[in-house]
Amino acid sequence: MDVFSPHDKRYMRYALALARRGLGYVAPNPSVGCVLVKDGHIVGSGRTSSGGRPHAEIVALKEAGFEARGSTAYVSLEPCAHHGETPPCTGALIEAGVRRVIAACEDPDPRVSGQGLRQLHCAGIEVASGLLEEEARALNQGFFLKVLEARPLVTLKIATGSDSRILPGKGGVSQWVTGPLSRRRAHLERSLHDAILIGAGTLRADNPSLTTRLPGLGHTSLRIVLSTNLDMPEDAALFSKNIKGGQAAPVLVIHGAEKAKGDAFLLGCGAHVRTKYLEDTRDIGAVLRILAQEEGITRLLVEGGPRVHASFIHAGVCDRFLWFKGAEPAGKESLPALDGLEVGSLPDDLGLVRRNVLSLEPDRLEIYEKGA
Repeated sequence: MDVFSPHDKRYMRYALALARRGLGYVAPNPSVGCVLVKDGHIVGSGRTSSGGRPHAEIVALKEAGFEARGSTAYVSLEPCAHHGETPPCTGALIEAGVRRVIAACEDPDPRVSGQGLRQLHCAGIEVASGLLEEEARALNQGFFLKVLEARPLVTLKIATGSDSRILPGKGGVSQWVTGPLSRRRAHLERSLHDAILIGAGTLRADNPSLTTRLPGLGHTSLRIVLSTNLDMPEDAALFSKNIKGGQAAPVLVIHGAEKAKGDAFLLGCGAHVRTKYLEDTRDIGAVLRILAQEEGITRLLVEGGPRVHASFIHAGVCDRFLWFKGAEPAGKESLPALDGLEVGSLPDDLGLVRRNVLSLEPDRLEIYEKGA
C-alpha cells in the first residue's frame, strides 16, 4: 500500500525540479531541492546553492522564517547529519520546529547514510523516505557514483553526419556537421556538467574554448585536457586568460610528461591553468579517480575525438551517450566517429537504453542512458 498521498508526490516532484536546476553548479555536493509546506501552502523552497552551500534546507528555512514551525519538509535527499564546513541541516530543521520530513532517498555518504533521518526521528519529528526514490537517485547519480565508486557520472557526446562519421577540424578551426540548434543544445549540456574533457588531439585540431555560451546562462565548468606529452600550443583558446572579454574558466591538464616539463608548460599558460601528472593517461579509471576524489567532480562531459571516446568505452565507463546526428553526410574528408568501434552499435554494446529523441531541425539528438 502506498503510504504517500498525491499531495506528497506533487511537492516532492517540485523538490526534484528545484534540485535539477543545480546540476553542474554544486559539485562536490549533491544537488538537492527542499520544499516546506504548511496548511496546504508552500511557505519556503530552495535548492543547493551554487558552489554547494548553503544547502537546500537552509535556503528553504530562511525563506519560510517562523512559518517553518509545524511544516512538512520535502527533501530530494536525506538531510545531512554531520558537521562539515557548515552545521548539519538536521539541527536546523529541528530548531525550526519542522513537524514532518519526507526524503526521496537516503544519502550514500557514510557520514550521513541513515543518520540524518534517525536524528530527526529521535527529536520527535515524523520521518519517511522512499518517495520518488528512483527519480531522486537518477538525478544525483553522479554524486552516488562519486561516493560509492570513486568516479563521476560520464556522458559521452558525439556529433556526426547522417553517415555516422565526424568531420575533424582543420588548422585549429572546427568543421560543423550539425546546425545551430544542435550546437546550442550541446552548450546546454555543458552547463549541466561540472567538467568537460577532451584529448590533446582535439585541442590541436579544433582549438575549442569549451565554455558555455548561451544568453543569460553564466557557467564555468572545469575544462580538462588529457595529454601524454604536453604537445599542445600554449596560445590555444583553452589556455587564454580571457575568452570573449570574460574571465576564462579553469583548466586542468592531466599529463604523462615529467614534472619539469609540466612546470615549464604552466609558465606559458597563465595562473588559471593547472597540471597534474599521471604516469599513464590512458588509464581512464585513474583519471576518473583523480577527478572524483581530488577535484570533487560528480558529472563529466567527454567531448573528445575518436581515440578518447573509445578509451572511455573500453574502460566500461559510459553512463549517458548523446548522439547528435546531422541531416547531411560528413563527406569525403570524414573519419569514423570512434576508433575501431561502430557508433551505431554502441548503445547495445554498453547496455544503454534510448530515453529520448529530440528534433533539432534539421538534426536530431538521441539520448541513451543506463538501463534500470
